[in-house]
Amino acid sequence: MKVLIVLAHPEPKSFNGAMFQTAIDTFKDSGHDVQYSDLHTMRFDPASDRRNFASVKDPDYFKQQLEEMYAIEVGGFVPEIEAEIQKLEWCDLMIWQFPLWWFSVPAILKGWVDRVFVMGRVYGNGHIYETGRFRGKQAMLSLTTGSTEEDYLAGGFNGDIHAILRPIQRGMLQFVGFDVLAPQIVYAPVRQTDAVRQRILNDFSQRLRTIERELPIAVGQY
Repeated sequence: MKVLIVLAHPEPKSFNGAMFQTAIDTFKDSGHDVQYSDLHTMRFDPASDRRNFASVKDPDYFKQQLEEMYAIEVGGFVPEIEAEIQKLEWCDLMIWQFPLWWFSVPAILKGWVDRVFVMGRVYGNGHIYETGRFRGKQAMLSLTTGSTEEDYLAGGFNGDIHAILRPIQRGMLQFVGFDVLAPQIVYAPVRQTDAVRQRILNDFSQRLRTIERELPIAVGQY
C-alpha cells in the first residue's frame, strides 16, 4: 500500500507530531511505501494565487480554475505544487494529521487543499463524489481536540463531532472520490498523563497495522 501522510501542526514535539511519526514508523515497519508532507517544516504557503503557476493563460484577470486547466495542458504548475499533486495521485491511502482549530482544519491544511486540489486533474469535468477521480483510494482524518469527548457528543457543549467533520469528509475528501475511513480522534491529549498518551499512540499503531481491511464509513450528506 502507498500511504501519504499530511501533517498540519507547527510544533514537532506536539502530540500531533507524535501521531505523525507513529504513523510513518508503523507503515514502514509493515512494509508499506510512505510519503509525507510536513507542511510547517516545508514552510508551505497556504495562499492560493498566481504563484501556483509557471504558466499564464490570462494575464489580465486571474481565474484559478482556468489557470489550472491551462497548466495541465502545458505543464505549468510550479514545482512545489506539482510535487504535492503527484503525491496525491500516487497514494492508495491519505491521512491528514491535524489539531481541530475553530471547528475545522488549520489554515495551512486548507491552503494545501486550495492549491493542490486542482480542477481538471483532481476534480472536474463530471468527476466529483461517486464519479470522482480518486475512486478506490481511501482517506482518513486523524485529529486532536482541546475539549473532552463529552463536549463533542450530539447535544454537547460543542456539538456532534461527526457533524463538525462532515464539511471536511464530504466537501473535500468524498468530493474528489476518496472513500472515507472512520476518523482517529484523540480528545484533549493535553489533559492526559504520559502513560495514557503512550497507550493512545500504541492503539493508533495497532489500528494502522490492519487499516487496509477497514471499510469506509457513511459520512452522510448535508
